[in-house]
Amino acid sequence: QVQLVESGGGLVQAGGSLRLSCAASGRTFNYNTAAWFRQAPGKEREFVAAIGWRSSLKYYADSLKGRFTISRDNVKNTVDLQMNNLQPEDTAVYTCAFRNGGIISDGSEYDFWGQGTQVTVSS
Repeated sequence: QVQLVESGGGLVQAGGSLRLSCAASGRTFNYNTAAWFRQAPGKEREFVAAIGWRSSLKYYADSLKGRFTISRDNVKNTVDLQMNNLQPEDTAVYTCAFRNGGIISDGSEYDFWGQGTQVTVSS
């Protein structure tokens, strides 16, 4: 089992930045791919970014490339998401997820999920 706890969300003005962190505990070594998803009110869950165990492989949603950066620290068991130039349309609950397998953007293929952290961007 893997437990995931997100932090770092909050309220920010448009153009601002936030850094989200996902702390993992449990048998994390079995789950080599970590990802962030988001879900805005009334919308479906959306893939944001994913990272492989060695951090050499990263994959981003096309619409977010250049503004968001995913990283991980396998010693601290954390996965971070640096978000820059935030816009009101980035408002959502951001959730991290782990899976045992390669990088994939389909959320149904992820095994463990955190509770999420709210990000609100004001205009």
